[in-house]
Amino acid sequence: MTRRKFMHMGTGTLSGALLGTQGCASLTKAGTWHIATFQCDVTPPIGHPLMGGGIEPAKIVQDRLYARGLILLGSDEPLVFVSVEWCEIRNDALAAWREGLAAAVATHPSRVLLSSVHVHDAPIADLSAERLLRASQAKGSVCDLSFHEEIVRRVSRTAKDSLKTAKRFTHIGTGQAEVQNIASNRRYLLPDGKPSYDRMSANRNVIAREAEAGTIDPNLRTLSFWDGDRALVAVHSYATHPMSYYGRGTVSADFPGIALAKLQASNPGTTHIYASGCSGNVTAGKWNDGAPENRARLAERLHGAMEQAWQSTARHPVTTLQFRSTPLRLTPRSGPSFTAEDLSRRLATDPKPFGQCLAALGLSWRHHAGLDNTLDVPVLSFQSAQLLLLPAESYVEYQLFAQSLRPDRFVLTCGYGECGPGYIPIERAWEESDSNLNDWCWIAPGSEAVMKRAIRAAIG
Repeated sequence: MTRRKFMHMGTGTLSGALLGTQGCASLTKAGTWHIATFQCDVTPPIGHPLMGGGIEPAKIVQDRLYARGLILLGSDEPLVFVSVEWCEIRNDALAAWREGLAAAVATHPSRVLLSSVHVHDAPIADLSAERLLRASQAKGSVCDLSFHEEIVRRVSRTAKDSLKTAKRFTHIGTGQAEVQNIASNRRYLLPDGKPSYDRMSANRNVIAREAEAGTIDPNLRTLSFWDGDRALVAVHSYATHPMSYYGRGTVSADFPGIALAKLQASNPGTTHIYASGCSGNVTAGKWNDGAPENRARLAERLHGAMEQAWQSTARHPVTTLQFRSTPLRLTPRSGPSFTAEDLSRRLATDPKPFGQCLAALGLSWRHHAGLDNTLDVPVLSFQSAQLLLLPAESYVEYQLFAQSLRPDRFVLTCGYGECGPGYIPIERAWEESDSNLNDWCWIAPGSEAVMKRAIRAAIG
């Protein structure tokens, strides 16, 4: 399945006929907006690969995983935002999600914004990569194609059904709170002043634990939708890798899932959605040594910030709702071990199943990046707030850059859109030999300027 080239901008009202549902004629009234919400179970079956085959496959299910989304109605065609508690959704798998949801709610795929939470004890979806593995009779496996197809159908059907219960919204809400003792940058300085990039999600290195947190976005942000003084739905976003520990074959939504469930239980009348911010280089490693009991501690800290952001929310009447989608082209990486020839050779000869999976993921990205289309950087824009979606494992500096461009607005930035590129670093990371870029990064150096141009164009 080939992704389309998107460049779409729109304001205005929605055609009632476009919805394909009954009882929605009132949505065509100028200046009237409605919102529908949906939630669908996307938990993988026992035996399904987790983290693209990089860790133990699913043995037990500790947490059910969900796709949670909202549909905005009343501004041209419907706009969809969905956060999926999977590790990544990439390339033609992302296209399948966007096209399935778009067909279900009668909109254009460019108007479907999908973000993966990036928990690691969860699936990665890349259909081309899986087909390459099967064609080469490799031992590695990224995902189950039939399961993925069924999940897309199920989520799309759930989204369509939610339109029947769409509710009017008149206000948006904005709130934020500082999160205590979760995020730390992977980069820290050694005692001799040299940079190191080895502060992972779980970390027992005393020097890394005692070093400064580094460049992070300390705040959790909440964008909510209201009918007068009645809260309908809230989207919460925080920039950190969402893992306490992983890799034991236990399907889990990890500490953000625990925090979200607790918030939802205490606010049953409002739908709550969590999305990870730009956190390719941000982990809990300063504060977490991987002990299982730390999961509950991290969840409590995140939940506390969610509650504070929710309590501090200020409401603003909705007068405008705009959508923009800015094209973005990232160049595939072609250095040693990353050429098409090198990746094909690794797919055929790597003795490790995960090495085969990494080669297939790289080849899948090269194939889709080479097609005559681009990625997109979409943004939902209100008069006082914006929701921006950036691709893959964008480094946190891109989120901070977006906020710096619009100090007059509340900017909620989500990461892990199109996950095909892998890490999207800033140039300093290349210059300092960021060890994380030895794999899981399939783009060439020079992406920072390209990314910043697209962000600047997207948020205006």
